[in-house]
Amino acid sequence: MFKEVKSFMNRAVFLDRDGTIIKEIGYLRDIKDIIFIDGAIEAIRRFNNKGFRVIVTTNQSGIARGFLTEEKLREIHDYMAKILNDNNACIDEWLYCPHHLEGVVEKYRVECDCRKPRAGMILTSQQKYDISLENSFVIGDSIRDIKLGINAGVHPILVLTGYGKDNLTRIREENISETRYQVAKDILDASGIICASLS
Repeated sequence: MFKEVKSFMNRAVFLDRDGTIIKEIGYLRDIKDIIFIDGAIEAIRRFNNKGFRVIVTTNQSGIARGFLTEEKLREIHDYMAKILNDNNACIDEWLYCPHHLEGVVEKYRVECDCRKPRAGMILTSQQKYDISLENSFVIGDSIRDIKLGINAGVHPILVLTGYGKDNLTRIREENISETRYQVAKDILDASGIICASLS
């Protein structure tokens, strides 16, 4: 179990997108393919009600690979935000990394600090919102999200939706200590773990 988390208003939950909030389909390119994972909206609403900033941190190498543009990605996020808002839930900020060294779009084919598991997106948020990292969480379905949490000094939770089950095997094969992260069935289950840690 995580140690008790102090009740700071500047704590945050950093959420992976695909496989965590919405179903994993590969490279999402169209709003018609968005399917929220059961309980995801309720979990985000719970974080809102508990005073967490809720920030999406997602790798979107499809932009570097030429599968979609940043404008199209914003359209996808705006659509997701509308659905959430219609259900009294809110994402405070949508952060993404468009880069990849194997990209075909030259301006995105760069080495960067924002591609998970590097901590650039979280550190940007920390500075912007004065977030207490030791009282914050990362939730995702990838070993990258676990390493992101460890690298940023944030509590990581692996969900078993999306690629979570396969990544749990990878985490164990890499001998990442089970004291460094927790495992949840899905984002709603993860929200229960987080709320139980609050002091």
